[in-house]
Amino acid sequence: MARMGGQRRLRALAAPKFWPILRKHYKWTVKPRPGPHPAERSLPLLLIVRNVLGYAETAREARKLISEGHFKVDGRVRKDYKYPVGFMDVIEVVDTGETYRFLPYPVKYFKLHPIPREEAQIKPVRIENKTTVRGGHIQLNLHDGRNILVKVKDPRNPVEDTYKTMDTLVITLPGQEVKDHLKFGEKMLSIIIGGRNVGRVGRIVSIQRGWGRKRSIVTIEDATGNLFQTSLDYILVIGSEKPVISLPEGAWK
Repeated sequence: MARMGGQRRLRALAAPKFWPILRKHYKWTVKPRPGPHPAERSLPLLLIVRNVLGYAETAREARKLISEGHFKVDGRVRKDYKYPVGFMDVIEVVDTGETYRFLPYPVKYFKLHPIPREEAQIKPVRIENKTTVRGGHIQLNLHDGRNILVKVKDPRNPVEDTYKTMDTLVITLPGQEVKDHLKFGEKMLSIIIGGRNVGRVGRIVSIQRGWGRKRSIVTIEDATGNLFQTSLDYILVIGSEKPVISLPEGAWK
């Protein structure tokens, strides 16, 4: 995939392949601003408003609507048309009340999945890593750029054993209160967020550890009993018995 760093603009031909743009008609496209999601796994808010939702015909119209505060991401109004929207983010159209979740989807890479307003108040986020901060407290660094501080009340009960890398937290929006904790491991229900199996959903059957996440292999069983494998880096746990979020029809039984 082409690199996006360096210039303030982005050539259309260098944009990620899943972006819904006319590469042969336009030389340039909007470049996502550095933010909670990496450029290669996100979509600028302008493209969502214009190319996906169809609320504008031109970039100028889309910028105007966004600057007027008609769209929320994860419960907060975003007025930056370059704001990067990524997996599990919730997009809300303020005037109509429509709510969508940005989900990984087979072949197309992503889908704006309509969700009820109640579900728009929660979001599953993966723990990428942990750091110890002043006072011995633990900071959880999440896949969408958030940081959650877990205070250690009793040193004899180490919190680092409770929250582990690759676990999923279900948080509220926009307050990010932790409502649920899904531990990564066998039998957990997961969705694939990258690679050729992107968007597929299934239960973890086995985990073959290698040198780092990208060289660790996870075997998944889908709803029809078919087995497939993917990199550990592409796994996001979304439930135990059933998904904590709604999924596109046919994604899971």
